[in-house]
Amino acid sequence: MSAPTLIACHECDLLQREIAAAPGATVRCARCGARLYRVPVPGDIERAIALLLAALVLFVIANAFPILSMELQGTVTRASVLDAVAALWNEDMGLVAALVLLTGFLLPLVQIVGMLAVLAPFHFRRRHRWLAPALRVVQAVGPWSMTEVFMLGVLVSLVKLAHMATIVPGVAMWAYFVMIFLLPAASTVIDTHSLWKRMEALA
Repeated sequence: MSAPTLIACHECDLLQREIAAAPGATVRCARCGARLYRVPVPGDIERAIALLLAALVLFVIANAFPILSMELQGTVTRASVLDAVAALWNEDMGLVAALVLLTGFLLPLVQIVGMLAVLAPFHFRRRHRWLAPALRVVQAVGPWSMTEVFMLGVLVSLVKLAHMATIVPGVAMWAYFVMIFLLPAASTVIDTHSLWKRMEALA
């Protein structure tokens, strides 16, 4: 008879046994009520991959097209996220440029590609040596990939500039808005704790 699997609560450190629950059910800590893990459901990996592929397409669109167009005194200026980073850098605002580059480009890209790299071996049921490091990277990057904060900053800027020029949101802005919902949706479909357990079953 195998020993029961134990899990420590990440909030109060209570060590407790894993319990059997219905697929899709969320198991919480017996002491503080914090979420411990969610029982996987059939097809969750494929649903998460579909959401991430859609997010990747939107990410490419968001960085290939202007995020906004601004008309001031007859002059129309269009700028993408990377154009904004370059403009901030040229204005000697390196820290702001780095922040925009991280929150609007690098971290979302790492999160999307990293999650796809993690889920692909589960889909094909074949374990790779880079699976565990990739899962750790995704866990570390997740809290810092704040696309919604980046978009909030863009909206605040648009409100402040509205009385000075005519602002027209570009295709990239709408792509970012949809991506804000797709990334959390993909994260909620899969459960990190269950991925670590399912990794042991991969050949």
